[in-house]
Amino acid sequence: MKRFFADSMLGRLALWMRVAGFDVEYENAIDDAELVKRARESGRTILTRDTLLARRRWVRDNHLFIENDHYGKQLEQVISVYGYEGDRFLTICLRCNVALETIEKGLVRDRVPSYVYSTHESFSTCPICRRIYWGGTHREEMKRELEEILKASHKAKIKQLTGERDEST
Repeated sequence: MKRFFADSMLGRLALWMRVAGFDVEYENAIDDAELVKRARESGRTILTRDTLLARRRWVRDNHLFIENDHYGKQLEQVISVYGYEGDRFLTICLRCNVALETIEKGLVRDRVPSYVYSTHESFSTCPICRRIYWGGTHREEMKRELEEILKASHKAKIKQLTGERDEST
């Protein structure tokens, strides 16, 4: 799977890429030189809206210039260029960018609200920050939003393949 490093202008994109299951590093306060160094060392493609960053020597052939300001359109662009493995929804910690692990229900009793504990059977945790994840209503809302983005990305890809112009951008 392709790995990415999003520049500091793309925090919301990085979050939604993690929701979708992409491996994307992000720091909101990192200078360009450090970002390039870390992306290069870890073999990551840089996602940027910064034209000066995109012109740097190592970055020129190892980046995707993100064209839109809205995270949904940004994610559509990433998916239309690199594709999407749909079975990775909410499998990565939204804070730490590491794979979530299943945790036994009994181990989260004191770490989640009592209502959540009594109404859910499966939980996941981040091995780094120890944040607990479960399938609440927010999960369904996120899934619906991601599905809308995927539909739009699919339509954009078809237009790209058939040579149609996209009038929405």
